[in-house]
Amino acid sequence: MPDRPTLRLLPGRDRRAAAGHPWVFSNEIAMAPDARALSPGTPVRIEGPDGAPYGVHHFNPHTLIAARRLSRDPAELLDDAFWTARIAECLALRTRLFATPHYRLTHAEADGLPGLVLDRYGDLITLQANTAGMEAATPAILRALETLVAPRAVVARNDSSVRALEGLPETATLLHGTDPTGRVEEGGVTFAVDPLGGQKTGWFFDQRENRARVANLARGETVLDAFCHTGGFGLQAAKSGARHVTLLDRSDHALATAMETARSNGLDGAVEPMRGDALETLARLRDQARSFGVVVADPPAYAKARKDIPAALRAYERLARFAASLVAPGGILFIASCSHHVAPGDFADTVLAGVRRARRDARILAITGAGPDHPIHPMLPESAYLKGLTLHLT
Repeated sequence: MPDRPTLRLLPGRDRRAAAGHPWVFSNEIAMAPDARALSPGTPVRIEGPDGAPYGVHHFNPHTLIAARRLSRDPAELLDDAFWTARIAECLALRTRLFATPHYRLTHAEADGLPGLVLDRYGDLITLQANTAGMEAATPAILRALETLVAPRAVVARNDSSVRALEGLPETATLLHGTDPTGRVEEGGVTFAVDPLGGQKTGWFFDQRENRARVANLARGETVLDAFCHTGGFGLQAAKSGARHVTLLDRSDHALATAMETARSNGLDGAVEPMRGDALETLARLRDQARSFGVVVADPPAYAKARKDIPAALRAYERLARFAASLVAPGGILFIASCSHHVAPGDFADTVLAGVRRARRDARILAITGAGPDHPIHPMLPESAYLKGLTLHLT
């Protein structure tokens, strides 16, 4: 058995770990001075108060989520073979799910790799290590990627705000290779990806199935893609046969990237950029009595923390009200939330309240989440962060 520290849970505080939860909180651990002195990211064995083994975890004595399980086997060797085998398992599943190598390769806890996100764009990989343990394991993860997929380039998008909770700096850097750009193919459109300069890890794979559904409903219609970023929804709608697509975003860079994609895919004749704050622009278009056959509203997270929930729900209600007012009779509204703090039921209730305030009646066509390359851990409702509603409005 590897020589690693053993931490015990407090009496009566082991029910969560015994049930298979992948996290152990700091108030569940007997925090002796030697435990508090461990370096963030240290692999430790976790035991119940009776000595029952709960596996090997990455440990950080300074965080609320103090231990994150890597394996149920407390004797698991965390060597190169471990990382290669775990990522290979993720790769095998994605290969079954998708015909092309464009997907989220690992989705943190749900893939047994807590804190690690890998996105794949063919021969380009983006890596996000959100915990001290995954930061320390990055060299081994890079060796595993070289063995499994031999990437041309690997970009670290370690600029997530959650890293500050782990005592880690926020950085974005090229870890391997010389060219950090790539492409993703989706819905018949080839999109340029800039993982160093773009948002998040360069592309939002989680909306893949929702984009396909909207594109299917957009044939022959006019489309407004609000918060469009680089045009994932709108350009696939254009490719599917939408009559005209308006891409709305406040970022000149995002709109320029979207229009370059439109041109390179021969779609620019049906696509128009519109720069502006989304909510303000939706209100202005409403006052102008504009209407569209399909309206997409996919905003950034409105609730960054639990305390933000009331304000976020008010924002979603307002967004739904403005967006619904722009949908032509018989048209489609797709609206989403990526705020994991907002519960699915609360989001749906709030959106439907906004639609009613716009004096529209709705049929719910689909209640959706992220695609299958973003699996959900059964004991972590937080991993079901994305919520989408597709509505038919009359």
